[in-house]
Amino acid sequence: MFLSISPRLAALGACLATMLVAMTDARADLEVVVSIKPIHSLVAGVMEGDLAPKLIVDGSASPHSYSLRPSGAQRLQDADLIFWVGHNLESFLEKPIASHGPRAAVVELMDVPGVDLLPIRTGATFETHDHGHDEHEDEHANDEKHEDHDDHEEHASSEEHGHHDDDANPHIWLDPVNAQALVRAIAEALITADPEHAPLYAANAQSMHERIEVLSAELDATLAPARGRPFFVFHDAYQYMERRFGLTAAGSVTLNAEVSPGAGRIREIADKIRTLEATCVFSEPQFSPKLVNVVTAHTATKTGVLDPLGTGIPAGPDLYFTLMRNMAASIRACLSPTG
Repeated sequence: MFLSISPRLAALGACLATMLVAMTDARADLEVVVSIKPIHSLVAGVMEGDLAPKLIVDGSASPHSYSLRPSGAQRLQDADLIFWVGHNLESFLEKPIASHGPRAAVVELMDVPGVDLLPIRTGATFETHDHGHDEHEDEHANDEKHEDHDDHEEHASSEEHGHHDDDANPHIWLDPVNAQALVRAIAEALITADPEHAPLYAANAQSMHERIEVLSAELDATLAPARGRPFFVFHDAYQYMERRFGLTAAGSVTLNAEVSPGAGRIREIADKIRTLEATCVFSEPQFSPKLVNVVTAHTATKTGVLDPLGTGIPAGPDLYFTLMRNMAASIRACLSPTG
């Protein structure tokens, strides 16, 4: 069920704009900074017709392994309002936000109301984290003890970067219903920071909400031929899209996008791809396709590319919609018998 922009939000915006119109001069230098392109697109959509938000991670960079540049640090220093997903996606931002953005209001979008979080999955085939007995780990314990030291390091590094057992998958924008909740939270934060433009933000948020609802229906139709056909992804970024549209991801090549998998995991994934007769394995433009080519060698499994960040799409209000359409088209082309 889709979230709606509350009439209370629009009424609040109009009321605040009337009461606080005297703040025009003070607001002239408002600086809004956003971590990654998909979130930047949603913020830009709510701000359209006013100032444009600034972006931290642009181009082909991945937030999983990004190093903050001096220009990004300066943007945080100058910011009045910062939007980011959270520590288990943009871990590189934790200390800079604390040190460079002391005067800014910070919105961690994984914490906002209406966002439905899903647990991080692990294993050659996806499983949720379990503090109890893990039969899969026990089954392979003797084999992995001596030869899969690299896999152990991969898991340890994942924990060091914030992916603990109680963490949720951070790729929340890939569910359009979550995106609607993000739009609502973005509008509320902007209205608080800039009440003079509250009517504009409220109207834009309503427009974005409606566009996302139309987009979701379009994606549902596009992805219908791909349902029920197992596929593998490079890393577990797509769970929200899978659940929303009934897709069947069977596993990921790597548990942690920042660390290459060990030889044992590569063998395990290759075996699972053959056993499940997976239709497709998807790489990502932020990472080398070498591992995908290795695990699909000597199989009939096709390969495709999924880009959850919109690497080659110009930043702006339309990026989110193009990103989602591109991913749906890529999934359909690789999974559907007719393409």
